[in-house]
Amino acid sequence: MARICAVTKRSSKMGGGYSNRTRATQFNPTGKKRKYTNLQKKRIFVPELKKFVVVTLSTKGIKTLQKKGAYITLKKAGVI
Repeated sequence: MARICAVTKRSSKMGGGYSNRTRATQFNPTGKKRKYTNLQKKRIFVPELKKFVVVTLSTKGIKTLQKKGAYITLKKAGVI
């Protein structure tokens, strides 16, 4: 299973680069590092379906779910 949020579709990114001091003086790459999103497995009760759904969400996706409601958000994301 890929590490992707079901609601926001966020996944990992490549990070890294140069410090400003390095940029100013000489070329000295710091290397690349993969940065992962903060994903959580959540067991959510959907009242309209009268059942629980287990979904992998980013923390921003969890906030969206709480604000807009489980059924509407998951249906729009194509999970249910």
